[in-house]
Amino acid sequence: MVSRPPRPRILAPMSHPHPELTAPGPLQDGGVRVIPLGGLGEVGRNMAVLEHRGKLLVIDCGVLFPEEHHPGIDLILPDFGPIEDRLDDIVAVVLTHGHEDHIGAVPYLLRLKNDIPLVGSQLTLALVEAKLKEHKIKPFTLGVREGDREALGPFDCEFVAVNHSIPDALAVFVRTSGGNVLHTGDFKMDQLPLDGRITDLRAFARLGEEGVDLFMTDSTNAHIPGFTTPERNITPAIERVFHQAERRIIVACFASHVHRVQQVFDAAAESGRKVAMVGRSMIRNMGIAADLGYLHIPDGVLVDLGKLTQLPDDQQVLISTGSQGEPMAALSRMANGDHKIEVGEGDTVLLASSLIPGNENAVYRVINGLTRLGAKVVHKENALVHVSGHASAGELLYCYNIVRPRNVMPVHGEWRHMVANGDLAVATGVPRENVVLAEDGVVVDLVDGQARVAGAVDVGYVYVDGSLVGAADETMLKDRRILRDEGFVTIIVVRDASTGAIAAGPEIQTRGFAEGEDVFEKVRLKLVSALQEAQSNGVQDTYQLQQVIRRTVGSFVGGRLRRRPMIIPIVIDA
Repeated sequence: MVSRPPRPRILAPMSHPHPELTAPGPLQDGGVRVIPLGGLGEVGRNMAVLEHRGKLLVIDCGVLFPEEHHPGIDLILPDFGPIEDRLDDIVAVVLTHGHEDHIGAVPYLLRLKNDIPLVGSQLTLALVEAKLKEHKIKPFTLGVREGDREALGPFDCEFVAVNHSIPDALAVFVRTSGGNVLHTGDFKMDQLPLDGRITDLRAFARLGEEGVDLFMTDSTNAHIPGFTTPERNITPAIERVFHQAERRIIVACFASHVHRVQQVFDAAAESGRKVAMVGRSMIRNMGIAADLGYLHIPDGVLVDLGKLTQLPDDQQVLISTGSQGEPMAALSRMANGDHKIEVGEGDTVLLASSLIPGNENAVYRVINGLTRLGAKVVHKENALVHVSGHASAGELLYCYNIVRPRNVMPVHGEWRHMVANGDLAVATGVPRENVVLAEDGVVVDLVDGQARVAGAVDVGYVYVDGSLVGAADETMLKDRRILRDEGFVTIIVVRDASTGAIAAGPEIQTRGFAEGEDVFEKVRLKLVSALQEAQSNGVQDTYQLQQVIRRTVGSFVGGRLRRRPMIIPIVIDA
């Protein structure tokens, strides 16, 4: 076991909509408690903690990717605070599948206690182990597959095959003496999946007959009517891109989307092209998938990038990361002309992924940049080149009718998704009072077959900022946003240490202003007057004088320039 250094609990405001809730009381004997630490009210950071008879079972432990209002932040983690003093009570972390929003925070949890068992399918554990290797953590793992049943402390877990946009996804059915919980993870009901592995509705029906006291189900597409388009339906669109492309083809997709990469390899082989992969995570994940037999690479199709660039343009295919417009990803750098692959007239770029909410502007910037360079950009809005990995409303209705749960707790989604999911449950006959809509931190107890909100725990965003975890807070991010959007003004004043009179300055330096230095000459006179007045009133404290400077400059810049920059006053005694 590793030592557990104290981690500062720097939290965003309460992330649940019930500020009136107090901390939950003790769990009733035999009851089951659900503590969501992420993934409710957001798409990402998925983590649910089940408590029963003094033990904890964690389901998923993922990350949320930062948006534009998180400058400098690399990742956002679930808040482990509510369980940090109970790590010895965790019997296992069950991982439903290998996407980053479900496994990405595992290294940060295992930094606190590295012998917590990880339970998951073969591909999921392989992806986690590769990630943990980078953190120099060797985990204890237990591989499972559909149909397996494992006793994890007081939790009897059975694993069910579900179809998703990554192979080897699992739902988990948790039997306890206080009730049964079915957690779907992310899933859809593709009836003709590329790998032939469908969501096991027969198992769902069997578990429904046994009795599902709490159904925790994926909400991401609950607001979309009908059924999610099968993966197989996009193959013709991808093949059409390959047949029509005049020169090089660049495909951008998620680094974990094995099915999409398989379709690209198949199309490349059929059209006589060679493929190289770009991006460390893409190369690593697809190497793992190929080694385990989830990705089948046609003979002679995969080459390294150096060899690919020596071939004629009409024989080249690159598979790249960067489908979400990430600034440092390969595709963004190509769009900015900052990559060794120079995109030009006649190239075709295929964005084979959905838009994660919040990434729209970044993605459109990349599309515009590539188009300006002369490339033809094929994406979800102009061709059927991507389908979702989540069940739409029609599929969820099927599940509710098959499972017939007593209580429902929508998970994995923003507020609008969870509300839509709850409405679907009510439409199939679940009493509305048995549909629990909660967000991160809202504690739900299942007692005597009834799920009810029991209170709330303090949770918030935990930021990964370079090598630091939990050190950044909202105040720091606000400062960064001000620096980014408003610029800053530094004012240096030197005082005579014996008399308190101004010996030099005020010297004003600015960054991020279009106005010339002459604009700030007027505020210099105001500063001298304000400082002299403060001194005549007996103000000698350095901090108080800095506040005088800050107020004077802030009032001038706000009124005259309509700006609210960061103001840094410096008073030096000499």
